[in-house]
Amino acid sequence: MASMRDIKRRRSSIQSTQQITKAMKLVSTVKLQRARSDAEKTKDYFDCMYDTVHSILARIGHVNHPYLHQGDSSRKAVIVITSNRGLAGGYNSNVVKLVTQNESWKKEDVSIYAIGSKGRDALARNGYVIEEDDSDVIEGPTYADAMILSGKLLREYQSGKIGEIYLAYTFFKNTVTHEPRLLKLLPVERLEDGGGSKALMNFEVSDEEALDLIIPKYVTSLIYGALAEALASENGARMQAMDNATSNAEEMIGDLTLKYNRARQGSITQELTEIIAGAEAIS
Repeated sequence: MASMRDIKRRRSSIQSTQQITKAMKLVSTVKLQRARSDAEKTKDYFDCMYDTVHSILARIGHVNHPYLHQGDSSRKAVIVITSNRGLAGGYNSNVVKLVTQNESWKKEDVSIYAIGSKGRDALARNGYVIEEDDSDVIEGPTYADAMILSGKLLREYQSGKIGEIYLAYTFFKNTVTHEPRLLKLLPVERLEDGGGSKALMNFEVSDEEALDLIIPKYVTSLIYGALAEALASENGARMQAMDNATSNAEEMIGDLTLKYNRARQGSITQELTEIIAGAEAIS
């Protein structure tokens, strides 16, 4: 059985840890409020752009355009959005699993465009090629950041260096629910219902020119929307993880307090027994 000194030392250590987890929970809560607001603001544009592109594809029918058909290259570019910090439960590992457990591609055919050092390091350990590291972007994502990355990928796609572009991120449903998703950006896949939009549209430019104009904006908006969703999910996951850690620490402190009191009671009982025995021996 552990001594009273050991129990007291361990209880003190857990109390210190609990103070840290409480502080981290408060920080994550504040960050979550702002990140959730940004994600909600971008969601309408994100959804509208997605529906618009698929409505255009339903309107123009079958067109031989490079954005709609895979090129000769079998190489796949995967944008992986994770965080630069841990202590967020399974947030980072769930996104990494979308890549490592995907049986539809081979590891040697995948180029990783990492946003977040946790995902970058995990995939590098698994033998994936880290084509580009933009981990600093996730600290404060902007539309300009998404535009720069989108431009690079589109140039590589048009040059034939890569044949497909994917996006791995975490979708923010609510404070406690976050869903890892793998979204194919290019070539754009047609939806049978045209993306859910029934609006009729006409445009003066040719079908190919319309796609040249709208697809880059479409890819940029999806990347930016994913960055906003991922940031909100990260802070939500960390807040939840720190809340669970604080609760667990509280339970451990209660258990150690009970053990300490029992040990103290046993020590007092033993001292009384020794005193009584000594008094009887003298008499």
